[in-house]
Amino acid sequence: MYDLAIMTDWIAFAVRWLHVITAMAWIGSSFYFIALDLGLRKAPDLPVGAHGEEWQVHGGGFYHIRKYLVAPEAMPAHLTWFKWESYTTWLSGAALLALVYWAGAEMYLIDFDKVDLSVGQAIAISTGSLAVGWVFYDQLCKSALGHRPTLLMLILFVILVVMAWGYDQVFTGRAAMLHLGAFTATIMTANVFLIIMPNQRIVVRDLQQGRVPHPKYGKIAKLRSTHNNYLTLPVVFLMLSNHYPLAFGTENAWLIASLVFLMGVLIRHYFNTRHARAGNPHWTWGLTAVIFIGIMWLSTAPMNRDIDWEAEAEAEATIPAHLLPIVQSQGFEEVAGIVIGRCSMCHNAEPVWSGINWPPRGVRLDTQAEIARYARAIYLQAGASHAMPPGNVTAMTASERMAIAAWYRNAGNAQRIESVASR
Repeated sequence: MYDLAIMTDWIAFAVRWLHVITAMAWIGSSFYFIALDLGLRKAPDLPVGAHGEEWQVHGGGFYHIRKYLVAPEAMPAHLTWFKWESYTTWLSGAALLALVYWAGAEMYLIDFDKVDLSVGQAIAISTGSLAVGWVFYDQLCKSALGHRPTLLMLILFVILVVMAWGYDQVFTGRAAMLHLGAFTATIMTANVFLIIMPNQRIVVRDLQQGRVPHPKYGKIAKLRSTHNNYLTLPVVFLMLSNHYPLAFGTENAWLIASLVFLMGVLIRHYFNTRHARAGNPHWTWGLTAVIFIGIMWLSTAPMNRDIDWEAEAEAEATIPAHLLPIVQSQGFEEVAGIVIGRCSMCHNAEPVWSGINWPPRGVRLDTQAEIARYARAIYLQAGASHAMPPGNVTAMTASERMAIAAWYRNAGNAQRIESVASR
């Protein structure tokens, strides 16, 4: 039987690749059409119903593009739709969420120092929050606030701050940031699937049946599209944040995530203003830099306070009940010795390897509890492959790698580890 851990890791890689590809396609088309819309110009020869036009040059050719504010007089023979980029991005992201954070809930999702959740409870909070977030946002847009877009965006920002704080109270910092990104991305994709596309279909159907489409459908779609445009950059940051412990591995993670939305809005405001030929707001970059410096300070601020190291050591020496079966498994002591000897100089609360100031990706391997917690990752990185240590700088031997693989692949131990991870 093919190794389950290896197979699931490759599946996760494939899904992540798909997610990145479709996200690039979605973001690219979204940015392009917003820039196009803002750059439209009036012309004396515009046909009836046309709002503006733009000439563009790319790839050795010229393009002449016209936008109809509502719709042309007749249905064009060929019409290109932009929708699957959004749908596939969200579906692949949801699959990745399930593969990494739900299947590995006790490693990546649940923070037992915050709330002692069961795997089922954590997954319920994960899925429920995404659905409820969209419903609440949608009702706000359909209320009178829909006619006051600036106030609506401010309220949306407050909601995102509240969600950042809420996620950080129950999940790991890494999962909290990822879920805030998923929360926002769900709103964006639902905008496309439930609002923008249905409104466009109504307009197309009216054209096909000889009716004049109502302009309200275009206005509603434009509002949601604008929201998506301003939310895109923060979502990209949040999705990348899991690679940077300084972003998620701090008690200020929720505040950092909140400030990221301000940076994203400022950057988009700069480009949108430039595309609209309405000025050159250089001040946005200065303010973005100030916010980013503030984020850098917030990421390390907790390190400057006094810590009760005796209490910390006592807490770290305590092995959580759900990890005891792994710690007590046959071969664990040998593997723990190998990992501490070959990996803990970097993966430590205070790394001793030159140039490394924090444990890579926030992963510590200096206690039995942490080694048990990352058992699957240790197997994949150092047993099934030679990914770790990087360049084999600590000279891990072939026999040590075989010991790690044998320990994990032991039928009883592997089953125990997988059952702990899937609880």
